[in-house]
Amino acid sequence: MTILLQRDLQAWRDIGGLDTAEEIAQQPALWRELGATLRSRAADVAAFLGSCLHNPQQRVILTGAGSSCYVGEIVADELNAAWPAQVRAVATTSLLTHPELYLEPNAPTLLVSFARSGSSPESLAAVELVREVVADARFLNITCNPQGQLARNADSGTRTFNLLMPAASCDRGFAMTSSFTCMLLAALCVLGKGEWQERLAALAQAGDAALRDWAAPVASLAAQPVQRVVYLGSGPLEALAKEAALKILELTGGRVLAMSNTALGFRHGPKSALNKQSLVILFRSSKALSRRYEEDLLQELQRDGVAGTVVTVGTESDISVAAPALPAQLSDSWLAPLWLLMAQQYALHQSAALGLTPDNPFADGTVNRVVQGVTIYRHDQF
Repeated sequence: MTILLQRDLQAWRDIGGLDTAEEIAQQPALWRELGATLRSRAADVAAFLGSCLHNPQQRVILTGAGSSCYVGEIVADELNAAWPAQVRAVATTSLLTHPELYLEPNAPTLLVSFARSGSSPESLAAVELVREVVADARFLNITCNPQGQLARNADSGTRTFNLLMPAASCDRGFAMTSSFTCMLLAALCVLGKGEWQERLAALAQAGDAALRDWAAPVASLAAQPVQRVVYLGSGPLEALAKEAALKILELTGGRVLAMSNTALGFRHGPKSALNKQSLVILFRSSKALSRRYEEDLLQELQRDGVAGTVVTVGTESDISVAAPALPAQLSDSWLAPLWLLMAQQYALHQSAALGLTPDNPFADGTVNRVVQGVTIYRHDQF
C-alpha cells in the first residue's frame, strides 16, 4: 500500500484529493526535471535576453494574478538588486486598472508573465495592453500549459519567448502547487545571477527530505481545530506568506480565515485578530537581522499568550531540514519553495478535515480554477 502525505492513495481518491496530494508530493522531482529543461534551453534563453538586464534603462515587469503574482513578488527584489535593470512585480490586476502608473511608452520593457493555464483573461489582456502602449516591448512567458492562449498567441518573431514548465506542473487540482514552485524557480534560474544548477539540485534534495520528515507533524498540526491562520514572513517571504494564506482560503473554501503580514508589520493592527483559536506560522528568514526582529515577536507572542499555537518554519525552526542539506548561498527567495511544501500540505489536510473536496473545494462554482466573469475594458476609452 502506497502512503502519500499520511494517507493511502485510495483514501485521497475517495475524498477527492488525490490530484492535489500528488501534485504537492511530486515537486522535488519536477524541480529536477525543470533543471534539465533549463539546461537544454539555456542558449535560447540567453539569446533572447541578450544584455537587457545590464541596461539601467531596461524595465522588467513580473506579472500575474493571484498566486502567479506572488511568484513575481518573491523574486522581484532579489533580481532588482542583482542587475542594473529596473525589476518590479506588478499584478496584471493592477496593470489593467492603472496602466499609466506602470508603463512608459518609450522605455525598453520586458513583460515576464507567470501563468499556470495561460488562459486567464487578465494575463492575456495585460500582454495586449503592453503591446499597444509600449514601443518594441518584449515578452517572456513562463507558463505550464503549451495549449494555453498565452503560449499560443505568442508572435513568431524575436519579441516573445515561451519558457514551458514540466508538463506535470500544470496542476489538475484547483490550487496552484507544482506550477507555483516551478515558475518561481525558473525565474530565479533564468533571470538571476550566478550558478543555479547546484542550488536547484540541493533544493530538490532538501525537498525530498522535507516531504518525508514533515508529513506526520504537519498532518498532526492540521488535525487541531482552528478558526484563523496567520502567516508571517519578511522580505521575499512576505509574498510567500501571502501565497500560504491564499492556499488556506482556497482549499478550505473560505471556512478557515487566513491572513498574512511581516514580523514587524504584524504589531500595527493585524495582531488584534488573534485569539485562542488562532494559529500563527512564521517563516524564518535566512538573514540574521531579520531573524532578530522575528525572535522579538516570537517572545512577545509567547508572553502574551493570545494565540492558540505558534509554529516556526525555516532553518533552525520547529519545522526545518538538516542544515547540511542547504547550501549557504540559498537566499530567502530560493528557500521559499521549500517552506511552501509545509503550507501546501497544511492547507490540504485542513481541507480534508473539513470534509471538503480538496481538488475542487468550490463545487458550486463560485470560484474557478481559471477565473471567470472578467470583462476587459480598453485603456484608451476612459
